Amino acid sequence: MKRIGIIFLLALVPMVWQGCEHYPQNPNRPQAYINFTIYPNTMEHQALNTISGWEYLTSDPNSDSRGIIVYRMSETEFLAYDRIPPNFPDACTDSHGNTTRLVVDSPFVVDQCNNAYYNILNGQIIVAEPDMIPNFPTEGETVFPLIQYSTVYDGNKLTVTN
Repeated sequence: MKRIGIIFLLALVPMVWQGCEHYPQNPNRPQAYINFTIYPNTMEHQALNTISGWEYLTSDPNSDSRGIIVYRMSETEFLAYDRIPPNFPDACTDSHGNTTRLVVDSPFVVDQCNNAYYNILNGQIIVAEPDMIPNFPTEGETVFPLIQYSTVYDGNKLTVTN
């Protein structure tokens, strides 16, 4: 009986391994140290008091990060994404040389310069018409999801780190 269990387990491992999505490391990931704590149930972060609430938080001005989007997924789960466009961070600049930032149009995160839409629940790019997206990667190139940071919530404080 043990032998059958071991054979079943060995047969199952490759299927589970293949089911995981693996992306190469995004070369556009900011070289920023992200480590901050907020209290999402306070009036200061009122937008995060409810499920599906979101808020832009600024990052260190000396950092490569363009800020953080914090999204409340459930009563106990939060997501945090960098506001740097993951695929074309330098495609658009304003008169001050600043490149675009991602904006929330719930349930999407939008790169307004490149007309790219991302799912706020998992960071994956949503492409309805690739021809409508300037600079969209050609076949064989990697399309990166949003740059996500780790979150830990203890019921009172939320810590975001990379």
